[in-house]
Amino acid sequence: MAITLETPVGDIASHHPLATRVFARHQIDFCCGGGKTLSDVCQAKGIDAATILSEIEQEVVSDPDTAAHWDAAPLDALIDHIIATYHRSLDEELPRLEAMLRKVNTVHGEKDPERLAELLDVFLGLRAELTEHMMKEEQILFPMIQAGQGSFATGPVSVMEHEHESAGNALRQMRSLTDDYTPRSDACNTWRALWAGLEQLEVDLHQHIHLENNILFPRALAG
Repeated sequence: MAITLETPVGDIASHHPLATRVFARHQIDFCCGGGKTLSDVCQAKGIDAATILSEIEQEVVSDPDTAAHWDAAPLDALIDHIIATYHRSLDEELPRLEAMLRKVNTVHGEKDPERLAELLDVFLGLRAELTEHMMKEEQILFPMIQAGQGSFATGPVSVMEHEHESAGNALRQMRSLTDDYTPRSDACNTWRALWAGLEQLEVDLHQHIHLENNILFPRALAG
């Protein structure tokens, strides 16, 4: 697929997975905001669209075969990939991050009491939502798609997309509360590891949501 400034960023990520490296580098939302054109996204962020386009082209040309092209894979394989790569890792990562976040609040809460307390609240809300979200996908939506009933899943897909948007809002709140995951000069190792873990959670969730919103759901609904 040829990439232009008027190509939606979700389409770019679907057809050229390595482009997501550039989007992550510049904090461009290609999952929930995947319907916006590259030009519009760059204009909103105040960055030069031609420069971003050049970076994407360099990534794609440099190593065209390293990323899986899930837009052409069987839906069963894509679902298996989403569950194994993202759902099961979240089962482990969310409790680990919560434990570190509670520890930092307990030990260092007085250094930044308002933001650390709010960060914990936002994270706990995100964890609860993701846990229920994954259960609904694995027990309801994914079995429908695997049974060849994806074209009848408009309602469940709409719910999942709404919940993805909510998760995206939580990620944006957490990034703001952590100053773009920049640790304080006096941050301990646990605090620094927490910031790194939360930032990686954001990267993984963006890719996770992209695979569902921009590839799995449209293909399933199209039958």
